[in-house]
Amino acid sequence: MSGFLEKWGESAYTTLGFFWSALWAFALGYIVSSMIQVFVTQDRMKKSMGGAGAKEVGLATFFGFISSSCSFAALATTKSLFKKGAGFIPSIAFLLASTNLVIELGIVISIFLTWQFVVGEYVGGLLLILISWVFIKLTKPQKLIKKVREKFSNEEEGHQMDSPDWRKEIKSFKGWHKVGMQYIMEWKMVWKDVTIGFTIAGIIAAFVPKSFYQTLFIGTGNGGADSLSFVQVLEHVLVGPVAAFTTFIGSMGNIPLASLLYSNGVSFAGVMAFIFSDLVVFPVLRINAKYYGWKMALYILLTLFVALIGSSLLLHYGFSFLDILPETQSGQGMQDQEHFKINYTFFLNIAFLAISGLLIWFKSKKPKDGGHHHGHAMADKGKLESILKVLAIIAYIWLLGGIIIKYALL
Repeated sequence: MSGFLEKWGESAYTTLGFFWSALWAFALGYIVSSMIQVFVTQDRMKKSMGGAGAKEVGLATFFGFISSSCSFAALATTKSLFKKGAGFIPSIAFLLASTNLVIELGIVISIFLTWQFVVGEYVGGLLLILISWVFIKLTKPQKLIKKVREKFSNEEEGHQMDSPDWRKEIKSFKGWHKVGMQYIMEWKMVWKDVTIGFTIAGIIAAFVPKSFYQTLFIGTGNGGADSLSFVQVLEHVLVGPVAAFTTFIGSMGNIPLASLLYSNGVSFAGVMAFIFSDLVVFPVLRINAKYYGWKMALYILLTLFVALIGSSLLLHYGFSFLDILPETQSGQGMQDQEHFKINYTFFLNIAFLAISGLLIWFKSKKPKDGGHHHGHAMADKGKLESILKVLAIIAYIWLLGGIIIKYALL
């Protein structure tokens, strides 16, 4: 029993340490994202993505890059763009870019993983778009697209978004009030996923032995990355998304788990496949089915699955050819790291907590003209939202109990 309690305490400490290490990165990412969401409207996006050529895909990729990294918000925005007339291929490009090419995700990856994974995230995001584009061109799902557009044509159109001048907005109190509102909304969209993901990462770090990873991912622990055969690397790439399919965790919450996979010897390709899997999880499939119907949702799932397999393999062997493949890790001591100390992380966290406080203050003060800001359209997650909330509350209870055990009882 004492052994279990000790691991419980270590898991809670590791979870809080992981979050403390990444707090400034989350804040920076969501501050940038909030400013973009307020000062850049979707009107021009909708008008620029009607075709399916290189120009439209390029614009969709750019607009995705400056959009939010929350998977559920990206789903809702993608649906809105497609419904308003954006082409299917540009819509998928926007979805992939808004969950893989965004600034905040790269910052968080840089905290937990090596620079190769940051490069892999952005290069891989482009590969995901290119492979999806080719796959859709080859499979020609015109009947499915036509059926979905007919479904949308029977639905009532939503409100039209305002198109304020960003030059005036950025100088006004009203504009920064909107940024404060959006900043709070960004956190509201991800707090459950982040809580659950970081808690699971701490539990895995404390309780799961390295032998488990060696069984699940064949070939781990038998040498460096170059010692893995193609079949072994392919197995890693397939197991990562399958393992992620039934999770409720979004892209930001997945990064600590990805770092645990890497630290336990999983190949670069396997870790990248796991990171790319945020759009092939079951909750996303259900939301797409509600938006487009099950046939289109399954087609999108297949498209993204093929793209992430191809992208992960190309990254792995491309980095190997360039001799920049990261070395596999030994998996020792992640939960033993000293997370809370006076270093650059401490000062960055203090600075961004202060900026966050300022944005909260802006949000609390209503502008004189009473302007209202329409943020992201959130996906209607129904029961999933309730399940996530319950799991997040359980996670907080687990963390509180673990900290009490570590510092008061042991």
